[in-house]
Amino acid sequence: MADTKLYGEGGKITCDKNILTSIVSLATKEIKGVARLSKTETPWYKKLFSKEDGEGVKVRFDANGAVKIDVYVDVYIGESVPEVAFKIQENIKNNLSSMVEIKASNINVHVMEVICDRIDSGV
Repeated sequence: MADTKLYGEGGKITCDKNILTSIVSLATKEIKGVARLSKTETPWYKKLFSKEDGEGVKVRFDANGAVKIDVYVDVYIGESVPEVAFKIQENIKNNLSSMVEIKASNINVHVMEVICDRIDSGV
């Protein structure tokens, strides 16, 4: 992937898109109620030859260098979808800020599926 150059208060930051995708993916999986990152609507044959982001995460940069993030998740049945989505947004925002000092302009959470087969760990 190509490096992306962002311009902040202290100067220029160069960051690979894969790093941001990994941070977003890990921050999403940390949230209670998230079953998994969902597969996006891209057909398998296009994924073979594309340089798209990882499964369930899309990171884009606009002309001003602002970061826009879309996360596609599956949640467990019985969880509050707005609450899970809010926690995902907050965790992504906090992780990006603390790890790479980047603020996302948009963090969109798309709940693609509700998973009924929940495997609890004795709770």
